[in-house]
Amino acid sequence: MVKLGNFIIAGNGKNDCLGTGRRKSSVARVRVRAGEGKISINCRELTDFFKTAQQQNAVLAPLALTGKQETVDVLISVQGGGTTGQADACKLGIARAIKKFDPETEPVLREHSLLTRDAREVERKKYGLRKARRGTQFSKR
Repeated sequence: MVKLGNFIIAGNGKNDCLGTGRRKSSVARVRVRAGEGKISINCRELTDFFKTAQQQNAVLAPLALTGKQETVDVLISVQGGGTTGQADACKLGIARAIKKFDPETEPVLREHSLLTRDAREVERKKYGLRKARRGTQFSKR
């Protein structure tokens, strides 16, 4: 048994490849092992966790490009942020784990920028302003 985040995984975990993905304030810890194509995110199915097709496609992109969709099982523990940040964090984590699982896939993943972290973060709010850059509304009277 291996404990990953909030849940316990059956198996010894010795042949698993790990990858960490981050996006905005989301962190995804990904475990890839040889299997038959199951994807589990926080003990839920992919379609239950990510409702929109755009987010599901983002998570499946590294698997589809490398042709590993039917040959590996993916276990993901993701926390923080919103659904879009979590989907992109999962995408980066899966790409990094697949690179460790099969090093020959690295050129394909790098060509499609799946191994590069999106470093955009929320800009901090400044004093005297309503948001990071938005000032107060002008009032004539």
